[in-house]
Amino acid sequence: MPTYEYKCTGCNHRFETFQKITDDPITECPECKGVVKKLISGGMVPIFKGSGFYETDYKKGKTEKSNAPKTETTTPVKTTKESKTDTKNTAA
Repeated sequence: MPTYEYKCTGCNHRFETFQKITDDPITECPECKGVVKKLISGGMVPIFKGSGFYETDYKKGKTEKSNAPKTETTTPVKTTKESKTDTKNTAA
């Protein structure tokens, strides 16, 4: 249901109410029983979290962030050189 915003012309009281689109607008101020005017509001804007519209953007991960610095471990790489010997058959 949309939210409508009203303002009283007598006491300047502003209020919002949830109404169906098919409901008649409110005409009486709940504070002073004066005449109200329907205001034009910006409406609701969707809030985007993350990089897109995927459900994974809203899920919280199970990983906890720690304040400890990351340490990288490296393994020494062994390099071996293979030597190739060409053998040519030379027929004389």
